[in-house]
Amino acid sequence: MSAKAAAGKATPHTAPAEQADRTDRTEQTEQTERSGLRHTLKRRHMQLIALGGVIGAGLFVGSGVVIRSTGPAAVLSFLAAGTLTVLIMRMLAEMTVARPALGSFYAHVRETLGPRAGFAVGWLYWYFFVIVVAVEAVAGGRIVQLWLPGAPLWAISLVLMALLTATNMVSARSYGEFEYWFSSVKILAIVVFLFLGALYVLGLWPHAHGGLALLTSHGGFAPAGLGAVLTAVVPCIGFFTGAEIVTIAAAESVEPERAVADAIRSIVLRVVAFYVLSVFLVVAVVPWTSKAIEVSPYAAVLDRLAVPAAGTVMNAVVLVAVLSCLNSALYTSSRMLFALTRNGDAPRGMSKVSASGVPRRALLAGTSVGYLSVIAAWISPDVVFTFLINSYGAIALFVYLAIAVAQLRLRRTLERTEPSRLTLKMWLFPWLSRLTVALLSLVILTMAFLPTTRPQFWLSLLTVAVVLTAYEVRRRRGTRDAA
Repeated sequence: MSAKAAAGKATPHTAPAEQADRTDRTEQTEQTERSGLRHTLKRRHMQLIALGGVIGAGLFVGSGVVIRSTGPAAVLSFLAAGTLTVLIMRMLAEMTVARPALGSFYAHVRETLGPRAGFAVGWLYWYFFVIVVAVEAVAGGRIVQLWLPGAPLWAISLVLMALLTATNMVSARSYGEFEYWFSSVKILAIVVFLFLGALYVLGLWPHAHGGLALLTSHGGFAPAGLGAVLTAVVPCIGFFTGAEIVTIAAAESVEPERAVADAIRSIVLRVVAFYVLSVFLVVAVVPWTSKAIEVSPYAAVLDRLAVPAAGTVMNAVVLVAVLSCLNSALYTSSRMLFALTRNGDAPRGMSKVSASGVPRRALLAGTSVGYLSVIAAWISPDVVFTFLINSYGAIALFVYLAIAVAQLRLRRTLERTEPSRLTLKMWLFPWLSRLTVALLSLVILTMAFLPTTRPQFWLSLLTVAVVLTAYEVRRRRGTRDAA
Protein backbone atom coordinates (compact mmCIF):
# COMPACT_ATOMS: atom_id res chain seq x y z
CA MET A 1 0.00 0.00 0.00
CA SER A 2 1.34 3.45 -0.93
CA ALA A 3 1.96 6.11 1.66
CA LYS A 4 -0.83 8.22 0.17
CA ALA A 5 -3.30 5.34 0.32
CA ALA A 6 -2.27 4.51 3.84
CA ALA A 7 -2.84 8.10 4.90
CA GLY A 8 -6.40 7.97 3.58
CA LYS A 9 -7.21 4.70 5.29
CA ALA A 10 -8.26 4.65 8.95
CA THR A 11 -6.01 2.61 11.21
CA PRO A 12 -7.05 0.95 14.47
CA HIS A 13 -5.36 3.84 16.30
CA THR A 14 -7.21 6.55 14.35
CA ALA A 15 -10.15 8.01 16.25
CA PRO A 16 -13.36 8.13 14.16
CA ALA A 17 -13.69 11.87 14.83
CA GLU A 18 -10.14 12.49 13.59
CA GLN A 19 -10.77 10.41 10.47
CA ALA A 20 -14.03 12.25 9.77
CA ASP A 21 -12.31 15.60 10.29
CA ARG A 22 -9.52 14.60 7.89
CA THR A 23 -12.07 13.44 5.31
CA ASP A 24 -14.05 16.69 5.61
CA ARG A 25 -10.90 18.76 5.21
CA THR A 26 -9.85 16.76 2.14
CA GLU A 27 -13.29 17.16 0.57
CA GLN A 28 -13.32 20.88 1.29
CA THR A 29 -9.83 21.36 -0.14
CA GLU A 30 -10.56 19.38 -3.30
CA GLN A 31 -13.88 21.16 -3.84
CA THR A 32 -12.28 24.58 -3.44
CA GLU A 33 -9.32 23.73 -5.66
CA ARG A 34 -11.64 22.48 -8.42
CA SER A 35 -13.57 25.75 -8.23
CA GLY A 36 -10.40 27.83 -8.64
CA LEU A 37 -10.64 29.56 -5.25
CA ARG A 38 -7.56 29.70 -3.02
CA HIS A 39 -7.03 28.91 0.66
CA THR A 40 -5.52 32.30 1.49
CA LEU A 41 -7.49 33.38 4.57
CA LYS A 42 -5.42 32.66 7.65
CA ARG A 43 -6.65 31.89 11.13
CA ARG A 44 -6.20 35.49 12.33
CA HIS A 45 -8.30 36.73 9.40
CA MET A 46 -11.10 34.29 10.20
CA GLN A 47 -11.08 35.17 13.89
CA LEU A 48 -11.51 38.88 13.16
CA ILE A 49 -14.07 38.27 10.40
CA ALA A 50 -16.06 36.32 12.99
CA LEU A 51 -15.54 38.84 15.78
CA GLY A 52 -16.28 41.89 13.67
CA GLY A 53 -19.07 40.36 11.62
CA VAL A 54 -21.85 41.58 13.90
CA ILE A 55 -20.38 44.99 14.74
CA GLY A 56 -21.80 47.42 12.21
CA ALA A 57 -23.33 50.86 12.05
CA GLY A 58 -26.50 49.28 13.46
CA LEU A 59 -24.80 48.92 16.83
CA PHE A 60 -23.23 52.38 16.91
CA VAL A 61 -26.22 54.30 15.51
CA GLY A 62 -29.29 52.09 15.02
CA SER A 63 -29.33 50.92 18.63
CA GLY A 64 -30.29 54.45 19.64
CA VAL A 65 -33.64 54.14 17.86
CA VAL A 66 -34.40 50.94 19.79
CA ILE A 67 -33.45 52.56 23.10
CA ARG A 68 -35.68 55.57 22.45
CA SER A 69 -38.67 53.33 21.67
CA THR A 70 -38.30 50.88 24.57
CA GLY A 71 -36.31 52.65 27.29
CA PRO A 72 -33.70 50.82 29.41
CA ALA A 73 -35.48 47.53 28.68
CA ALA A 74 -33.84 47.69 25.25
CA VAL A 75 -31.19 45.55 26.93
CA LEU A 76 -33.73 42.71 27.04
CA SER A 77 -34.60 43.19 23.36
CA PHE A 78 -30.95 42.89 22.38
CA LEU A 79 -30.50 39.90 24.66
CA ALA A 80 -33.49 38.09 23.12
CA ALA A 81 -32.36 38.87 19.55
CA GLY A 82 -28.81 37.85 20.39
CA THR A 83 -29.95 34.56 21.90
CA LEU A 84 -31.94 33.73 18.77
CA THR A 85 -28.93 34.60 16.62
CA VAL A 86 -26.70 32.32 18.73
CA LEU A 87 -29.12 29.43 18.17
CA ILE A 88 -29.23 29.99 14.41
CA MET A 89 -25.44 30.20 14.18
CA ARG A 90 -25.06 27.00 16.20
CA MET A 91 -27.37 25.21 13.77
CA LEU A 92 -25.44 26.60 10.81
CA ALA A 93 -22.12 25.64 12.36
CA GLU A 94 -23.27 22.06 12.86
CA MET A 95 -24.05 21.76 9.15
CA THR A 96 -20.91 23.57 8.03
CA VAL A 97 -18.55 21.43 10.10
CA ALA A 98 -20.37 18.20 9.19
CA ARG A 99 -20.71 19.00 5.49
CA PRO A 100 -18.19 21.65 4.34
CA ALA A 101 -19.42 23.12 1.07
CA LEU A 102 -18.97 26.08 -1.24
CA GLY A 103 -21.76 28.52 -0.54
CA SER A 104 -22.27 27.14 2.97
CA PHE A 105 -25.99 27.20 3.79
CA TYR A 106 -26.98 27.57 0.11
CA ALA A 107 -25.58 24.06 -0.46
CA HIS A 108 -27.16 22.72 2.72
CA VAL A 109 -30.61 24.10 1.92
CA ARG A 110 -30.36 22.77 -1.63
CA GLU A 111 -29.44 19.32 -0.35
CA THR A 112 -32.17 19.08 2.26
CA LEU A 113 -35.06 21.19 0.95
CA GLY A 114 -34.53 20.78 -2.78
CA PRO A 115 -33.26 22.80 -5.78
CA ARG A 116 -36.08 25.36 -5.63
CA ALA A 117 -35.35 26.27 -2.00
CA GLY A 118 -31.60 26.35 -2.65
CA PHE A 119 -32.06 28.62 -5.67
CA ALA A 120 -34.29 30.95 -3.65
CA VAL A 121 -32.00 31.13 -0.60
CA GLY A 122 -28.88 31.73 -2.70
CA TRP A 123 -30.36 34.51 -4.78
CA LEU A 124 -32.17 36.13 -1.85
CA TYR A 125 -28.93 36.23 0.13
CA TRP A 126 -27.09 37.68 -2.87
CA TYR A 127 -29.78 40.35 -3.30
CA PHE A 128 -29.65 41.17 0.40
CA PHE A 129 -25.94 41.92 0.29
CA VAL A 130 -25.89 43.87 -2.97
CA ILE A 131 -28.44 46.22 -1.40
CA VAL A 132 -26.26 46.33 1.73
CA VAL A 133 -23.43 47.47 -0.56
CA ALA A 134 -25.47 50.49 -1.60
CA VAL A 135 -26.80 51.23 1.89
CA GLU A 136 -23.34 51.18 3.44
CA ALA A 137 -21.82 53.20 0.60
CA VAL A 138 -24.44 55.92 1.07
CA ALA A 139 -24.00 55.82 4.86
CA GLY A 140 -20.23 56.14 4.50
CA GLY A 141 -20.66 58.99 2.05
CA ARG A 142 -22.80 60.92 4.55
CA ILE A 143 -20.12 60.59 7.21
CA VAL A 144 -17.36 61.75 4.87
CA GLN A 145 -19.57 64.69 3.91
CA LEU A 146 -19.24 65.95 7.48
CA TRP A 147 -15.56 66.55 6.77
CA LEU A 148 -16.02 67.44 3.06
CA PRO A 149 -19.29 69.41 3.07
CA GLY A 150 -18.96 70.57 -0.52
CA ALA A 151 -18.58 67.10 -2.04
CA PRO A 152 -21.68 65.45 -3.59
CA LEU A 153 -22.95 62.38 -1.75
CA TRP A 154 -23.19 60.18 -4.83
CA ALA A 155 -19.57 60.87 -5.79
CA ILE A 156 -18.22 60.04 -2.31
CA SER A 157 -20.29 56.85 -2.19
CA LEU A 158 -19.03 55.72 -5.58
CA VAL A 159 -15.43 56.41 -4.58
CA LEU A 160 -15.78 54.35 -1.39
CA MET A 161 -17.34 51.50 -3.33
CA ALA A 162 -14.68 51.63 -6.04
CA LEU A 163 -11.85 51.52 -3.48
CA LEU A 164 -13.19 48.46 -1.69
CA THR A 165 -14.11 46.76 -4.96
CA ALA A 166 -10.50 47.18 -6.05
CA THR A 167 -9.37 45.68 -2.74
CA ASN A 168 -11.58 42.62 -3.23
CA MET A 169 -10.40 42.23 -6.82
CA VAL A 170 -6.85 41.49 -5.64
CA SER A 171 -7.44 38.33 -3.60
CA ALA A 172 -9.46 36.82 -0.76
CA ARG A 173 -6.48 37.51 1.47
CA SER A 174 -6.69 41.19 0.56
CA TYR A 175 -10.31 41.21 1.71
CA GLY A 176 -9.29 39.36 4.86
CA GLU A 177 -6.47 41.78 5.61
CA PHE A 178 -8.68 44.85 5.32
CA GLU A 179 -11.39 43.17 7.38
CA TYR A 180 -8.79 42.21 9.98
CA TRP A 181 -7.85 45.85 10.55
CA PHE A 182 -11.38 47.20 10.24
CA SER A 183 -12.59 44.68 12.82
CA SER A 184 -9.62 45.40 15.07
CA VAL A 185 -10.59 49.07 15.19
CA LYS A 186 -14.25 48.24 15.92
CA ILE A 187 -13.39 45.80 18.67
CA LEU A 188 -10.89 48.19 20.22
CA ALA A 189 -13.52 50.94 20.20
CA ILE A 190 -16.06 48.68 21.93
CA VAL A 191 -13.54 47.52 24.54
CA VAL A 192 -12.51 51.11 25.35
CA PHE A 193 -16.18 52.13 25.53
CA LEU A 194 -16.99 49.27 27.92
CA PHE A 195 -14.02 50.21 30.11
CA LEU A 196 -14.90 53.91 30.30
CA GLY A 197 -18.61 53.20 30.82
CA ALA A 198 -17.84 50.75 33.64
CA LEU A 199 -15.65 53.34 35.37
CA TYR A 200 -18.51 55.84 35.23
CA VAL A 201 -21.13 53.41 36.57
CA LEU A 202 -18.81 52.34 39.38
CA GLY A 203 -18.21 55.97 40.34
CA LEU A 204 -14.52 55.82 39.48
CA TRP A 205 -14.70 58.42 36.69
CA PRO A 206 -13.97 62.07 37.60
CA HIS A 207 -17.15 63.85 38.79
CA ALA A 208 -19.23 60.72 38.16
CA HIS A 209 -22.14 59.94 40.49
CA GLY A 210 -22.14 56.29 39.46
CA GLY A 211 -24.88 53.81 40.19
CA LEU A 212 -27.80 52.46 38.14
CA ALA A 213 -30.50 54.98 39.05
CA LEU A 214 -31.08 55.94 35.40
CA LEU A 215 -32.40 52.45 34.66
CA THR A 216 -35.63 53.26 36.51
CA SER A 217 -35.73 57.03 37.09
CA HIS A 218 -37.44 58.10 33.84
CA GLY A 219 -40.69 56.17 33.75
CA GLY A 220 -39.35 52.84 34.94
CA PHE A 221 -37.24 50.11 33.37
CA ALA A 222 -39.81 49.36 30.64
CA PRO A 223 -41.77 52.63 30.25
CA ALA A 224 -43.41 51.55 26.99
CA GLY A 225 -44.41 48.13 28.31
CA LEU A 226 -43.48 44.55 27.51
CA GLY A 227 -45.04 44.79 24.06
CA ALA A 228 -42.52 47.42 23.00
CA VAL A 229 -39.68 45.23 24.28
CA LEU A 230 -40.88 42.26 22.22
CA THR A 231 -41.53 44.45 19.19
CA ALA A 232 -37.98 45.82 19.32
CA VAL A 233 -36.58 42.29 18.92
CA VAL A 234 -37.42 42.52 15.20
CA PRO A 235 -34.99 45.36 14.31
CA CYS A 236 -32.45 44.04 16.81
CA ILE A 237 -32.13 40.77 14.90
CA GLY A 238 -31.22 42.81 11.83
CA PHE A 239 -28.24 44.27 13.71
CA PHE A 240 -26.80 40.77 14.16
CA THR A 241 -26.94 39.89 10.46
CA GLY A 242 -23.43 39.10 9.24
CA ALA A 243 -22.48 36.55 11.87
CA GLU A 244 -22.87 33.85 9.22
CA ILE A 245 -20.28 35.36 6.84
CA VAL A 246 -17.50 33.35 8.47
CA THR A 247 -19.12 30.11 7.23
CA ILE A 248 -18.98 31.41 3.65
CA ALA A 249 -15.38 32.59 4.05
CA ALA A 250 -14.48 29.14 5.43
CA ALA A 251 -14.21 27.84 1.85
CA GLU A 252 -11.10 30.02 1.39
CA SER A 253 -9.59 29.41 4.81
CA VAL A 254 -6.58 27.23 5.56
CA GLU A 255 -8.48 25.79 8.55
CA PRO A 256 -12.19 25.88 7.61
CA GLU A 257 -13.65 23.56 10.27
CA ARG A 258 -11.60 25.05 13.10
CA ALA A 259 -12.45 28.60 12.00
CA VAL A 260 -16.18 27.92 12.08
CA ALA A 261 -16.02 26.07 15.39
CA ASP A 262 -14.00 28.88 17.02
CA ALA A 263 -16.42 31.50 15.68
CA ILE A 264 -19.44 29.77 17.15
CA ARG A 265 -17.77 29.27 20.51
CA SER A 266 -17.02 32.99 20.71
CA ILE A 267 -20.40 34.25 19.47
CA VAL A 268 -21.98 34.15 22.94
CA LEU A 269 -19.19 36.41 24.23
CA ARG A 270 -19.65 38.75 21.29
CA VAL A 271 -23.39 39.02 21.78
CA VAL A 272 -23.12 39.65 25.53
CA ALA A 273 -20.11 41.99 25.48
CA PHE A 274 -20.53 43.93 22.26
CA TYR A 275 -24.27 44.46 22.28
CA VAL A 276 -25.94 43.68 25.59
CA LEU A 277 -23.27 45.14 27.90
CA SER A 278 -22.61 48.19 25.75
CA VAL A 279 -26.34 49.00 25.44
CA PHE A 280 -26.66 48.46 29.20
CA LEU A 281 -23.92 51.03 29.80
CA VAL A 282 -25.57 53.51 27.41
CA VAL A 283 -28.86 53.49 29.35
CA ALA A 284 -27.01 53.49 32.68
CA VAL A 285 -24.95 56.58 31.83
CA VAL A 286 -27.35 58.72 29.73
CA PRO A 287 -31.12 59.11 30.32
CA TRP A 288 -32.93 57.11 27.65
CA THR A 289 -35.16 60.14 27.01
CA SER A 290 -32.17 62.16 25.75
CA LYS A 291 -32.47 63.06 22.07
CA ALA A 292 -28.72 62.61 21.74
CA ILE A 293 -29.17 58.85 22.21
CA GLU A 294 -31.26 58.56 19.08
CA VAL A 295 -28.65 60.42 17.03
CA SER A 296 -25.61 58.55 18.32
CA PRO A 297 -25.91 56.68 21.64
CA TYR A 298 -22.19 56.02 22.04
CA ALA A 299 -21.25 59.61 21.27
CA ALA A 300 -23.84 60.68 23.86
CA VAL A 301 -22.06 58.57 26.50
CA LEU A 302 -18.64 59.96 25.56
CA ASP A 303 -20.05 63.50 25.76
CA ARG A 304 -21.41 62.72 29.23
CA LEU A 305 -17.92 61.59 30.21
CA ALA A 306 -16.51 64.83 28.74
CA VAL A 307 -14.23 62.92 26.35
CA PRO A 308 -12.61 65.48 24.00
CA ALA A 309 -13.87 65.46 20.39
CA ALA A 310 -16.34 62.67 21.23
CA GLY A 311 -18.47 63.30 18.15
CA THR A 312 -15.51 63.23 15.77
CA VAL A 313 -14.15 60.06 17.38
CA MET A 314 -17.47 58.25 17.05
CA ASN A 315 -17.96 59.43 13.46
CA ALA A 316 -14.57 57.95 12.63
CA VAL A 317 -15.45 54.66 14.35
CA VAL A 318 -18.83 54.51 12.59
CA LEU A 319 -17.10 55.15 9.25
CA VAL A 320 -14.77 52.21 9.91
CA ALA A 321 -17.79 50.05 10.79
CA VAL A 322 -19.54 51.11 7.57
CA LEU A 323 -16.46 50.39 5.44
CA SER A 324 -16.13 47.00 7.14
CA CYS A 325 -19.74 46.13 6.29
CA LEU A 326 -19.24 47.37 2.73
CA ASN A 327 -16.07 45.30 2.37
CA SER A 328 -17.82 42.16 3.68
CA ALA A 329 -20.93 42.76 1.57
CA LEU A 330 -18.85 42.91 -1.63
CA TYR A 331 -17.00 39.73 -0.68
CA THR A 332 -20.10 37.81 0.44
CA SER A 333 -22.28 38.70 -2.54
CA SER A 334 -19.54 37.67 -4.99
CA ARG A 335 -18.96 34.30 -3.26
CA MET A 336 -22.66 33.50 -3.08
CA LEU A 337 -23.12 34.31 -6.78
CA PHE A 338 -20.07 32.18 -7.54
CA ALA A 339 -21.51 29.29 -5.50
CA LEU A 340 -24.80 29.55 -7.40
CA THR A 341 -22.96 28.77 -10.64
CA ARG A 342 -21.86 25.35 -9.31
CA ASN A 343 -25.35 23.93 -9.77
CA GLY A 344 -26.37 25.96 -12.79
CA ASP A 345 -28.41 28.36 -10.62
CA ALA A 346 -26.51 31.35 -12.02
CA PRO A 347 -24.90 32.05 -15.43
CA ARG A 348 -21.75 29.97 -15.94
CA GLY A 349 -19.88 33.10 -16.96
CA MET A 350 -19.87 34.15 -13.32
CA SER A 351 -17.74 31.12 -12.42
CA LYS A 352 -14.59 32.48 -14.08
CA VAL A 353 -11.82 32.97 -11.53
CA SER A 354 -8.69 35.14 -11.77
CA ALA A 355 -5.16 33.81 -11.29
CA SER A 356 -5.33 34.93 -7.64
CA GLY A 357 -8.54 32.96 -7.06
CA VAL A 358 -11.06 35.81 -7.19
CA PRO A 359 -14.41 35.42 -9.04
CA ARG A 360 -14.09 38.89 -10.51
CA ARG A 361 -17.13 38.74 -12.75
CA ALA A 362 -19.30 37.77 -9.81
CA LEU A 363 -17.75 40.58 -7.79
CA LEU A 364 -18.35 43.17 -10.51
CA ALA A 365 -21.95 41.98 -10.95
CA GLY A 366 -22.73 42.76 -7.33
CA THR A 367 -20.81 46.03 -7.49
CA SER A 368 -22.75 47.10 -10.57
CA VAL A 369 -26.08 46.62 -8.79
CA GLY A 370 -24.62 48.57 -5.88
CA TYR A 371 -23.61 51.40 -8.23
CA LEU A 372 -27.12 51.54 -9.70
CA SER A 373 -28.63 51.60 -6.22
CA VAL A 374 -26.38 54.49 -5.17
CA ILE A 375 -27.45 56.41 -8.27
CA ALA A 376 -31.08 55.64 -7.31
CA ALA A 377 -30.36 57.10 -3.86
CA TRP A 378 -29.21 60.30 -5.59
CA ILE A 379 -31.95 60.57 -8.24
CA SER A 380 -34.94 59.18 -6.31
CA PRO A 381 -34.15 58.82 -2.60
CA ASP A 382 -37.78 58.84 -1.44
CA VAL A 383 -39.20 56.41 -4.02
CA VAL A 384 -36.74 54.05 -5.72
CA PHE A 385 -34.14 53.87 -2.95
CA THR A 386 -36.81 53.56 -0.25
CA PHE A 387 -38.36 50.73 -2.26
CA LEU A 388 -34.98 48.95 -2.42
CA ILE A 389 -34.45 49.36 1.33
CA ASN A 390 -37.86 47.90 2.14
CA SER A 391 -37.55 45.10 -0.41
CA TYR A 392 -34.66 43.49 1.46
CA GLY A 393 -35.71 44.23 5.05
CA ALA A 394 -37.00 40.72 5.89
CA ILE A 395 -34.79 38.73 3.52
CA ALA A 396 -32.23 37.76 6.16
CA LEU A 397 -35.01 36.34 8.36
CA PHE A 398 -36.35 34.24 5.46
CA VAL A 399 -32.83 32.89 4.89
CA TYR A 400 -32.35 32.15 8.59
CA LEU A 401 -35.65 30.28 8.69
CA ALA A 402 -34.54 28.12 5.74
CA ILE A 403 -31.22 27.43 7.54
CA ALA A 404 -33.05 26.29 10.67
CA VAL A 405 -35.39 23.95 8.76
CA ALA A 406 -32.46 22.56 6.76
CA GLN A 407 -30.56 21.78 9.99
CA LEU A 408 -33.51 19.78 11.33
CA ARG A 409 -33.54 17.60 8.23
CA LEU A 410 -29.79 17.26 7.73
CA ARG A 411 -29.21 16.34 11.38
CA ARG A 412 -31.62 13.41 11.13
CA THR A 413 -29.95 12.24 7.92
CA LEU A 414 -26.47 12.45 9.43
CA GLU A 415 -27.51 10.64 12.61
CA ARG A 416 -28.81 7.80 10.46
CA THR A 417 -26.03 7.59 7.86
CA GLU A 418 -22.87 9.40 9.03
CA PRO A 419 -22.96 10.08 12.78
CA SER A 420 -19.17 10.47 12.94
CA ARG A 421 -19.47 13.78 11.08
CA LEU A 422 -21.41 15.37 13.93
CA THR A 423 -18.40 16.69 15.82
CA LEU A 424 -20.15 19.98 16.64
CA LYS A 425 -23.81 19.59 17.56
CA MET A 426 -26.82 21.79 18.11
CA TRP A 427 -27.81 21.86 21.76
CA LEU A 428 -30.85 19.88 22.97
CA PHE A 429 -31.73 18.60 19.51
CA PRO A 430 -34.45 18.41 18.23
CA TRP A 431 -36.41 20.51 20.73
CA LEU A 432 -34.23 23.60 20.64
CA SER A 433 -34.06 23.47 16.85
CA ARG A 434 -37.84 23.32 16.66
CA LEU A 435 -38.14 26.19 19.12
CA THR A 436 -35.77 28.25 16.95
CA VAL A 437 -37.92 27.60 13.88
CA ALA A 438 -41.03 28.60 15.83
CA LEU A 439 -39.44 31.81 17.17
CA LEU A 440 -38.17 32.82 13.73
CA SER A 441 -41.63 32.23 12.27
CA LEU A 442 -43.13 34.37 15.03
CA VAL A 443 -40.68 37.23 14.37
CA ILE A 444 -41.45 37.13 10.64
CA LEU A 445 -45.20 37.06 11.31
CA THR A 446 -44.82 39.98 13.71
CA MET A 447 -43.23 42.04 10.93
CA ALA A 448 -46.42 41.69 8.91
CA PHE A 449 -48.47 43.43 11.61
CA LEU A 450 -46.17 46.14 12.98
CA PRO A 451 -46.69 49.50 11.22
CA THR A 452 -42.95 50.20 11.11
CA THR A 453 -42.00 46.85 9.56
CA ARG A 454 -45.09 46.03 7.50
CA PRO A 455 -43.73 47.63 4.27
CA GLN A 456 -40.47 45.65 4.64
CA PHE A 457 -42.36 42.39 5.13
CA TRP A 458 -44.62 42.72 2.10
CA LEU A 459 -41.98 44.09 -0.26
CA SER A 460 -39.55 41.40 0.88
CA LEU A 461 -42.27 38.85 0.18
CA LEU A 462 -42.55 40.38 -3.30
CA THR A 463 -38.81 39.84 -3.72
CA VAL A 464 -39.25 36.18 -2.75
CA ALA A 465 -42.05 35.84 -5.33
CA VAL A 466 -39.84 37.31 -8.06
CA VAL A 467 -37.01 34.89 -7.22
CA LEU A 468 -39.35 31.88 -7.20
CA THR A 469 -40.78 32.99 -10.55
CA ALA A 470 -37.24 33.21 -11.93
CA TYR A 471 -36.64 29.63 -10.78
CA GLU A 472 -39.75 28.39 -12.61
CA VAL A 473 -38.70 30.20 -15.80
CA ARG A 474 -35.22 28.67 -15.54
CA ARG A 475 -36.61 25.19 -14.83
CA ARG A 476 -39.05 25.24 -17.73
CA ARG A 477 -36.44 26.60 -20.10
CA GLY A 478 -34.09 23.82 -19.04
CA THR A 479 -36.84 21.24 -19.61
CA ARG A 480 -37.47 22.57 -23.14
CA ASP A 481 -33.75 22.58 -23.93
CA ALA A 482 -33.42 18.98 -22.71
CA ALA A 483 -36.38 17.94 -24.90
